[in-house]
Amino acid sequence: MQGTALPYQFQIDVAREDIDFMGHVNNASYLKWVQEAVISHWRGLAPPDAVAGHLWVALKHEITYRRPAFLDDDVVATVLLEKVQGARAFYGTVIKRGTEVLAEVKSSWCCLDAETLRPARLTQNVIERFFPKSDD
Repeated sequence: MQGTALPYQFQIDVAREDIDFMGHVNNASYLKWVQEAVISHWRGLAPPDAVAGHLWVALKHEITYRRPAFLDDDVVATVLLEKVQGARAFYGTVIKRGTEVLAEVKSSWCCLDAETLRPARLTQNVIERFFPKSDD
């Protein structure tokens, strides 16, 4: 049984190449940001041997756009690992500028063995690093 994961904050730098012909961030940049945020979350919490031995590929993203983002906005993605099931991980990510929600993303990812590139389950001790036990 998995507990509740801690939210992970990822600072986003809005670059000039993120801006589209309408003067705001192109929708494709949100996908790039979610990928960067999820991978940063993995690298920040997983032990080095697990990071070296596993790769992550996105299987599905469902994005709800709420408000546009602009060049030089202070944007933060809050990543929450919802569950790990087999070789799959399910994430929720909220992208904000201050208190304004810019986008909400549900995504699923597949863990791969870095050598064979085949789906790989994480060990329980690695999963537990993402779902800390509460002090009840």
